[in-house]
Amino acid sequence: MTESLDSTRLAAWRAYVESSQLLLTQLEDDLRASSRLTMADYHVLVLLSEAPGQRLRMGELAGRLVFSPSRLTYQISSMQRRGLVSREPCPEDRRGSEAVLTATGLLTLRDAAPHHLASVRAHLMDDLDDDEVACLARVFARLGARLRATRDAATPTTR
Repeated sequence: MTESLDSTRLAAWRAYVESSQLLLTQLEDDLRASSRLTMADYHVLVLLSEAPGQRLRMGELAGRLVFSPSRLTYQISSMQRRGLVSREPCPEDRRGSEAVLTATGLLTLRDAAPHHLASVRAHLMDDLDDDEVACLARVFARLGARLRATRDAATPTTR
């Protein structure tokens, strides 16, 4: 049997779950209102804009987004229809494919970013002091690294 959480940890867990859902919903609503993008769209555009040649293999992109291959295919197809990305064969391995940022996608990201960052500031960052920001960064960097390592260890590699 799993041991229950003490009252302090239970309260922290519930506060995290409820506030993180409220925060993500607010950020998504603001992003849609200002740019008609979803958070998933925005994240794809950011990752591609930062990648060499503004392109990533589909498998790497799925891993970075924590999407299943089918969910990524659906996401990229939706973004292709809107002209934000294209899907091209990998130059070094024609069996694989890459998501590639289009000029329209880059312009859309550049237009959306200031509004999205203003929303992030207004709904999260401006309410935190420097110590709280540093604490959040430490906690989520550590948790992210541990969860990625656990996920990677559980995911079979294909060669």
